[in-house]
Amino acid sequence: MIGDWVSIGYLISATLFIFGLKNLGHPKTAPRGNRLGAMGMTVAIFTTIIEMNLLDEGIIGWELIISGLVIGSVIGYIMAIRVEMTGMPELVALFNGFGGAASALVALSESWRYIYENDIVPSGLELAVIYVAAGLSALVGWMTLTGSLLAMFKLKGGVNIFGKWYQTPTWGPSWLNFVKVSLFLSSLILICMSINNPTDENLLWAIIIISCVLGILIVLPIGGADMPVVVSLLNSLSGIAAAFTGFIISNSVLIVAGSLVGASGLILTFIMCKAMNRTLPDVLFKSFGGSEKATLTRTKVGSDAEEVVMMVDGAQKVIIVPGYGMAVSQCQHQVKEFADLLKSKFDTEVKYAIHPVAGRMPGHMNVLLAEANVPYEQLIEMEEINHEFSECDMAVIIGANDTCNPAARSGVGPLAGMPIIDADKARSVVIIKRSLSVGYAGVDNDLFYEDKTMMLFGDGKAMMNNLNSALKDL
Repeated sequence: MIGDWVSIGYLISATLFIFGLKNLGHPKTAPRGNRLGAMGMTVAIFTTIIEMNLLDEGIIGWELIISGLVIGSVIGYIMAIRVEMTGMPELVALFNGFGGAASALVALSESWRYIYENDIVPSGLELAVIYVAAGLSALVGWMTLTGSLLAMFKLKGGVNIFGKWYQTPTWGPSWLNFVKVSLFLSSLILICMSINNPTDENLLWAIIIISCVLGILIVLPIGGADMPVVVSLLNSLSGIAAAFTGFIISNSVLIVAGSLVGASGLILTFIMCKAMNRTLPDVLFKSFGGSEKATLTRTKVGSDAEEVVMMVDGAQKVIIVPGYGMAVSQCQHQVKEFADLLKSKFDTEVKYAIHPVAGRMPGHMNVLLAEANVPYEQLIEMEEINHEFSECDMAVIIGANDTCNPAARSGVGPLAGMPIIDADKARSVVIIKRSLSVGYAGVDNDLFYEDKTMMLFGDGKAMMNNLNSALKDL
């Protein structure tokens, strides 16, 4: 009877995970999706505790379980309320690492149990399944942990050690790909060897060390433009590690939850790759931009806020294109104020064009603008809004470069074939940027130099404040 209730509890938990993931597909329903996911995890935790206490041998060390729940909840709550929206990519990368580490530690504990309690070592097919699952969980879990930590420091811009700031490097010579493949194959060989030597602890430590090094080497060569893909991939790997762990401890809800995260993360990864016109192997094994920057030979006279306001006076439709520069300057609230002023003064229709890889993680621009209370219906994906630029009076680009570079249509260079925001088709264009410097792909942007383009050189927040002041004085 108790076993039936445990199964029902796991079924409820898995259902909540599925509906939570479904709700995460849109910014408006994402908060509800998070709540459903949290409820699913709560149900899973207490169902597991009940199963362990009533159906198994009973729980020894309640104080450890309660302490873990309390400490983890407090840490999660503090991090959630203190993190700024601009720091969300780093937090997501860190949580991906924690997920991988949790799965890897469970695999480690189960492996130790078989190593030191020889009387419970299974045989035959059961032994193979358990040790393959444990080995793959360790491989993916530790690789996810070290890779996610490095990704977090890359997104943060470096690491602060004893008050001294160290820049996180981006380094990846061509021979490094051979090293990565060799390490991966070596780990698979070690997993196969562990089946024939289930009590050999050295094989376990070798898998852990190789996995940690492999995680660092995979993320080390990847630069800023590819970071959204990496964050999404690491998220998927953390789910895959959890699914492997579910097989080790025979926990169905862990298998379901891990599979959901793994599959959805992979789908999102391929969506990110498509948005950049790149394949996943290209992201993992080939460098992209950053090595050869275009030499700037042209100049452009900057405009001021008053000139822009004169142009926008009476505009019927304005499309705002947010980019990484908006995130860095944290000017999403000023952007929202700008849109509100246009609406109140000129009854202007304002929309936001969102590129899938704008920012440092999938959905970064949506999160920032949602924090500023921008209506969800104004946030429109690139494919749905591109056709509207031809009838748009003004496109306002804030800190975006490669995602609206017309060079992508030329068919040559690092940006060839990449889907872009068609901001250059608007009747007039305003670009807020610190300088004429190229983006991560290293390609000069012809849009900067067109006659209809007005450049506002400076920090995003400062320029938006100037625009808002000029609008108020109009």
